[in-house]
Amino acid sequence: MSGLTTLSPTAVTPMEGNFLVPNATFFVELAAFILMFWLLARFVIPPINKAMTARQDAIRKEFDELEESKKGARDAEAEFRAQMADARKDAARVRDEAREQGNSIIAEAKEQAQVEAQRVKDQAHAQIAAERQAALTSLRAEVGTLATSLAGRIVGESLEDDDRSARVVDRFLSDLETLDDSKSARDGASA
Repeated sequence: MSGLTTLSPTAVTPMEGNFLVPNATFFVELAAFILMFWLLARFVIPPINKAMTARQDAIRKEFDELEESKKGARDAEAEFRAQMADARKDAARVRDEAREQGNSIIAEAKEQAQVEAQRVKDQAHAQIAAERQAALTSLRAEVGTLATSLAGRIVGESLEDDDRSARVVDRFLSDLETLDDSKSARDGASA
């Protein structure tokens, strides 16, 4: 231990002075702080503030655009709903008109069919009446010929006289019609 000297606690002497009085290091640090503060305040913070303000303005603008688009979407939806309601009303009106037209077409077709059926029926009745009249005329001629020839055989003389034979045939046919009418009346009463 010869080369070593020991320090005793009393050998280290603290710096003598007042701690409230700043020393040179403090002033250098203060000057550096002020310089850094001024540089930050002058060159760094304004662009950051400007960028933040621009970003805030952009966000506000986007919110405004969003609100406008929401309003536009609501207006478009309301218009769409109104158009759909109008379209439904128009479709219902068209359906009703089509139904009415269909009913009128059906009614017209029924009426035309009835008119056509009545025309066919009338034509058939007219044809039947004409055929009946032709049959009666033909029957009268045949019955007249047969009756005249039969009466001539029974009587034993010829009934060639046209007036007389016509009277005999007419009387015979009227007796047949009277007999046929009374028979029809009896059948109708018994039914």
